[in-house]
Amino acid sequence: MRNKIHVKRDDTVLVLNGKDRGKKGKVLKVYPDDNQIIVEGINMSTKHKKPRSRNQQGGIIHQESPINSSKVMLICARCGEPTKVGKEVLESGQKARTCKKCKEIIDIIEKSEE
Repeated sequence: MRNKIHVKRDDTVLVLNGKDRGKKGKVLKVYPDDNQIIVEGINMSTKHKKPRSRNQQGGIIHQESPINSSKVMLICARCGEPTKVGKEVLESGQKARTCKKCKEIIDIIEKSEE
């Protein structure tokens, strides 16, 4: 069974601790099996890349490294505050992610994501 992560791709999150504490970024990739995510511009690492062919250039590349999903907090699009994510069942029977601060619906969860 897959682990459930409280953030999805394209969510805006706030980093809670580490060297990038207080920074905001967009979630680029989610790895539910490892409970990790990649956030745009957060946890940057350097990678030394060798040229593989004559026309390819080598050098030092800066790229994002994964961080644990427990170290980020979702930023609500409506109230703009970092918030916990709640789950709610609507009258139509669909499940939705909700903001715990303003009680607004963030998005509706599809069956494949459960």
